[in-house]
Amino acid sequence: MIVVLRDGDHQRVLSAGTADITTGRPLAPDDHTRTASTSKAFSGAVALSLVREHRLSLDDTIGTRLPHLPRAWRKATLRQLLQHTSGLPDFSESTRFRSIIQADPHHHFDSRRLLDFVAGEPLRFTPGSQYRYSNSDNIAVALMAEAATGVRYEDLLRRDVYKPLGLRDTSLPQGYEMPEPYMHGYVVGDPAGPVDVSEAIGMSGVWASGGITSSPRDLAAFISGYAAGALTSKAVVREQRHWIPGASEPAGPGRNSAGLALFRYDTKCGVVLGHTGNTLGYTQLIAATPDGRRALTFSLTTQVNQAGNPELLASVRAVEEDAVCSLLGTYGAGRHS
Repeated sequence: MIVVLRDGDHQRVLSAGTADITTGRPLAPDDHTRTASTSKAFSGAVALSLVREHRLSLDDTIGTRLPHLPRAWRKATLRQLLQHTSGLPDFSESTRFRSIIQADPHHHFDSRRLLDFVAGEPLRFTPGSQYRYSNSDNIAVALMAEAATGVRYEDLLRRDVYKPLGLRDTSLPQGYEMPEPYMHGYVVGDPAGPVDVSEAIGMSGVWASGGITSSPRDLAAFISGYAAGALTSKAVVREQRHWIPGASEPAGPGRNSAGLALFRYDTKCGVVLGHTGNTLGYTQLIAATPDGRRALTFSLTTQVNQAGNPELLASVRAVEEDAVCSLLGTYGAGRHS
């Protein structure tokens, strides 16, 4: 585990364990890690940057921007995709998708065709009527961004997110290999000891919903700028911060509510805005005060979620809340928004 607490140029690093149990190398803020669903905040950053430029609108629909997708999905809007109220069926729950992964974890998917796995399915509910976290939402967001600009999503990330925020360790790979140096991810509980699963699965099957590789250092810089609205306009930030009941996956610290590709975490010590994620070998939390002045990253080198171990997740959320308290207690109370 490594926790980075950041206040402007001041940084505190707290860690336990190692980046690699074979060598015993300590964890470091510039170690690469799988960001899992915190990648969804990056797709939000791209989309909201394009909204600021009037190249996309939050009310743009799938039918208008992506007419090749199923007609049954046509009324879902960019706003609903970003807030997980679209009703799109989750491609990652598809039996066919999962069978391919099980047979070949390194299988190379066409990332822009991932929604084909659920193209024959209706919406789960009327768009805007309820909240349901879906990995399909952010695939559609990235496809909308590409359709609006004619630019590949990977290039939009570089232009609209990495460069403005000075991110040096962040990329969206298609394969399974991790860039050096990296924190190894493990499955624990095996009688023979932890199993290294750092490069067990490829990223083409998650793409804009969970494929980004970054570092705690970069993630702190990203969430500082993103939470503060540095990549979009004040008017769009107001739209982004329309909160509804809904938790990130896994749930973050305190009481969770959902905005547009951003979650609000109301903790015992104050409010932070951010996102969580989990994938094989890794669990992440990125969060910042609403003004972006203070930020934290919390990275675990094993996967923890409600389905796998709810008791452990409860403990992790408590430690995350302690990290928020350390951040706000050390650097001052968080502003509410």
